[in-house]
Amino acid sequence: MGIKDWNAGIIRPVPVAPTGAFNDSVASGIWTIQQVAYWRNQSLWPTAGSIGPRAFFMAGSGSENTIGVVSISTTGNASDFGDLINKKDFLSVCSSATRAVISGFDTSSNVIDKLSLASAGNSSDFGDLTRGSQWGQAACSNGTRGVLTLGYNSTPVVTNVLEYVTIATDGNATDYGDLLNADTLTAAGCASPTRGIIAGGGLGSKLNVIQYITIASTGNATDFGDLTISVNGLAGFSSSTRGVFGGGDFSSPYGNTISYITIASTGNATDFGDLTEGRRYLGGACSDTRGLFAGGDNGSSLNTIDYVTIASTANATDFGDLTVGVKGDVGCSNVHGGL
Repeated sequence: MGIKDWNAGIIRPVPVAPTGAFNDSVASGIWTIQQVAYWRNQSLWPTAGSIGPRAFFMAGSGSENTIGVVSISTTGNASDFGDLINKKDFLSVCSSATRAVISGFDTSSNVIDKLSLASAGNSSDFGDLTRGSQWGQAACSNGTRGVLTLGYNSTPVVTNVLEYVTIATDGNATDYGDLLNADTLTAAGCASPTRGIIAGGGLGSKLNVIQYITIASTGNATDFGDLTISVNGLAGFSSSTRGVFGGGDFSSPYGNTISYITIASTGNATDFGDLTEGRRYLGGACSDTRGLFAGGDNGSSLNTIDYVTIASTANATDFGDLTVGVKGDVGCSNVHGGL
């Protein structure tokens, strides 16, 4: 049923649609049951249990286990959300609308953490990686399944293996397939609801390779195209249609380049703009319209958060600060492009 013209003088049509489906969205006016149902069917009716777009950043320098949170639609400094089980180096994270799954290098275990995104609190045990604790991973998800690269461990053994988890169900990771090459350390990941993207990376050399997978299936990655530059230590995020990558490089001068791709196609990346400052080992997170780059290293650990509007092209703008300066951090959100 569509919106009707109610002329009884008590219930009137409201020309402005609700602003979203979150508990801080607005639906002003007097509504009939039919009108509410209309907007619910379009996922635009505010729901008390549905939090607004938020980004979560997990410290990954090995000296911090903090988790910070920001409201993506505003600007401002991060607030403390909780702590990881253990301090980990160079993390990866994938998320649904309600839960994040986090892994990284921890000399004491190969534990995967889980984190409820609805309210502040610490992470808890989810399961285990199959190949031990891994450093320098990338991850992507469609809200149901998370796929992560395995980076390398303290041996060090570099691997091209992909593993996956079902985000809503605790358990150990399972083999997914292989990347095009093993040298994908500190790559960046992002996703649409169907396709996962892994970009850049490299241990012995910097890569410009972009690869893709179909998240709901299993199998090896396929070549997508090239980044605008060869880079490692970068971050990524995406709307449902566009993937954005920024920062990186193992050595000074650290990268400030931002580039983008159209996820549903294949082809080379295009220049988007620049970060507010060059940095590597940074984290990325987004809503369906706005993306954040946070933390990183430019010779010292940074607490800077930048933001961009994903659908446009322009230089990044200052958003606020993390609770601590950190390199090797990662980010996720409850409303990213894979959902």
